[in-house]
Amino acid sequence: MQDNYNFLDIEQKWQKQWDNLSVFSAEINNNKPKYYVLEMLPYPSGKIHMGHVRNYSIGDVIARYKTQKGFNVLHPMGWDAFGLPAENAAIEKKTHPKKWTYENIENMKDELKKLGFSYDWSKEVATCDPSYYKHQQKIFLDFFKNGLAYRKESLVNWDPVDQTVLSNEQVENGRGWRSGALVEQKKLTQWFMKITDFADDLVNSLEKLDNWPDHVKLMQEKWIGKSRGSKIKFPIENSEEYVEVYTTVPETLFGASFCAIAFDHPISQGLVKKNPSIKTFIEESSLSGTSEEDVEKAEKLGFDTGIKLTNPVNPNQTIPLFIANFVLMDYGTGAIFGCPAHDARDFEFATKYKLPIKRVVERPNKETDLPLKVETTDILIESEFLNGLTSKEAREKIIDYFEKENIGQATTQYRLRDWGVSRQRYWGCPIPMIYCPSCGVVPVPAKDLPVQLPEDVTIGGNGNPLDHHPTWKNVSCPKCGKEAKRETDTLDTFFDSSWYFLRYCNNETSDTIDREAVKYWLPVDQYIGGIEHAVLHLLYARFFVKALSKCGYPHIDEPFLDLLPQGMVTHMSYKDKNGKWVDPCDIENKGEKIFQKQTGEEAFPYRIEKMSKSKKNVVPPLPILEKYGADTARLFTLSDSPPEKNIEWTDSGVEGCYKFLNKLYIFTKDFIKNIDINLSIDSKELSDSQKSLQQKIHSTIKTVSEKKENKHLNKAIASIRELTNEVYRYKSNASSDKAIVKEALKASIQLLNPFVPHITEELWSILGETRIIANSQWPSYDEAMLQQNSKKIVIQVNGKLKLVSNFPQEATEEEIKAYAFNESKVKAAIDNKEIRKVIYIQNKLVNIVV
Repeated sequence: MQDNYNFLDIEQKWQKQWDNLSVFSAEINNNKPKYYVLEMLPYPSGKIHMGHVRNYSIGDVIARYKTQKGFNVLHPMGWDAFGLPAENAAIEKKTHPKKWTYENIENMKDELKKLGFSYDWSKEVATCDPSYYKHQQKIFLDFFKNGLAYRKESLVNWDPVDQTVLSNEQVENGRGWRSGALVEQKKLTQWFMKITDFADDLVNSLEKLDNWPDHVKLMQEKWIGKSRGSKIKFPIENSEEYVEVYTTVPETLFGASFCAIAFDHPISQGLVKKNPSIKTFIEESSLSGTSEEDVEKAEKLGFDTGIKLTNPVNPNQTIPLFIANFVLMDYGTGAIFGCPAHDARDFEFATKYKLPIKRVVERPNKETDLPLKVETTDILIESEFLNGLTSKEAREKIIDYFEKENIGQATTQYRLRDWGVSRQRYWGCPIPMIYCPSCGVVPVPAKDLPVQLPEDVTIGGNGNPLDHHPTWKNVSCPKCGKEAKRETDTLDTFFDSSWYFLRYCNNETSDTIDREAVKYWLPVDQYIGGIEHAVLHLLYARFFVKALSKCGYPHIDEPFLDLLPQGMVTHMSYKDKNGKWVDPCDIENKGEKIFQKQTGEEAFPYRIEKMSKSKKNVVPPLPILEKYGADTARLFTLSDSPPEKNIEWTDSGVEGCYKFLNKLYIFTKDFIKNIDINLSIDSKELSDSQKSLQQKIHSTIKTVSEKKENKHLNKAIASIRELTNEVYRYKSNASSDKAIVKEALKASIQLLNPFVPHITEELWSILGETRIIANSQWPSYDEAMLQQNSKKIVIQVNGKLKLVSNFPQEATEEEIKAYAFNESKVKAAIDNKEIRKVIYIQNKLVNIVV
């Protein structure tokens, strides 16, 4: 590498300049169209990684481009700073979660600034700061006031060692992710958000999100799980009572062979008192997760209650009632009927317990394998008055029958459950509620917010540190003044990140949100983040704006207009002969084999996969910035593949990006030494070659602008590199040649600026420009310049290139051949040899064969 390009000095220089000029400060300006660019805020784990670099580089390109296109751009950054990792770090490092978190924020902020991102840091928020969660607590109180936040008893994943509730994601193979203890299903009174009240709106609004990827919308739709089915009453034999089940395939009722209820169904709970064996079964069943994935993976187990039910469409058939571990109380009615021939789960259960399996639909292609999942075009058989109907027709007919006979009704159900937001941990936003023996549940008065976390806590013992604090939870009731207790649970961190984009609009307002600012900036025009957040975070944020609207906040239909889930940064992972992971930095190639530098032992490539600390295939950004500079790191993460696709980190790719920037820098500095800095061109007096380069300039501006609008950033970079290659090849001798080259250089530098802002600002100033590019107007192109006024013809002798010449579009074959024979390079190659033939390809090539 040459040292002409002193990236460290250049990057520091321009970052300081941007700060001094407050270039990226965003305020309401009704004279400009607004544009809100937002990347998902990071968790302050201590250091940024290459995934961050790529995510934020994508957002930065869009923000800078839109600014230069005349938009008033808001591009903020903050920190999703609460959460269990801080508590784990506090235990491990013997420090306080607050100290650990704020130190990490400062470290990561410094690293982000080194990358030159165009953030308005005056809008910064940290969700763990009382100035932020004060307003979050106010939102919770508004939700409570409007019936959207409520308490109920529910089953949770309970870690008996850590004595805390775990989310489904924190249960690994039935054990707590931190303690390793077998997780239990336990009933606790928790706080919930009534997200199910908005289920229809959340599904229907997806249709309006034209700029969201279809697969993300489908993921949201499946999570909400809207289904139309029927509730059906199954009479209990020798009783006036019945079991009500919910099903999405009521037309298969003639194939029913059992019914099953959840272990927390009222009937199950009643039977526990009479039969100790049922209690044992329920306790064993509770040792598993509650997520659908956990339920599907678990072995299907049941307990025959001895209760017999009557099939409502066949009074002569009685079927057993089981308690089953795959039936969930909070979906449907907590009871199902099983038709084993047409459901994989029911088939597994019936096979295990030797229950009848009766086929009641057939497929036109005579498919016979069971279980056969029902499709709407299947034909009903063995089903009396439904025989011969399609599944769709039979469904409508049997529901009509249920309603006429008063044994069932059409029902719409959702797989979506209300959002449990209680967490038994310290490092989270305190839930602002008080429990009074006389007054019951009492909200903390708004004037007393924020309810702040105490700092003198002991972390690492069993249970919630807030619950064990000697004084913090003791408080007087705001209503009657008697002794009362604070809520010691804290909020799920998804709550913190469900409204931060509203606070960014004005993070200093004393109100929860600045209505005028939110009305101006929202919705977010471009949202960028990992696909791993495609369901819960996006769903909760969408719920929040709809719920806030119901509570009297400004109406926002959807928070994010355009969603870009960026791909991951991947890297080859390596293992040693014992199967242990090896750091790629400790790898060197020796011929066809790979060895570890430190030990000299052989290593083996495993696979290209997401960078992960556990796989040791992480490339930290800081050494890359020190060796190559921020612009090189940014350029590599953007140039190798589309933003939505994964990108493989390679040393050769990074080196190539550095060489490209270094060459541009050296060429520009050398070029400017030999020209009048005020040189300009006269378009009326351009030669053919000059016109060709000018046309390339305008076509590149057009292409790059279109690619940026469509977020095809890698293709935009490729187009710019084509233009710079044209510049390097151009022979600039005359003054007019130098003028057109200067124009091409300026265009290249302007077009590159959003990708590599530091070096382009430096080169811009070297070319004599006094206004920084960040505040400049995006270059425009002239449609007239895009018209092909000439054509390029390759001239060869015996297939070897001699020159490329421009000809008027109207030039004939004879004129082009005559020109070729008179060129000095061609004459020298022919050298009075016999001409065997002349090959002419129209508008492309002349090849003289001698």
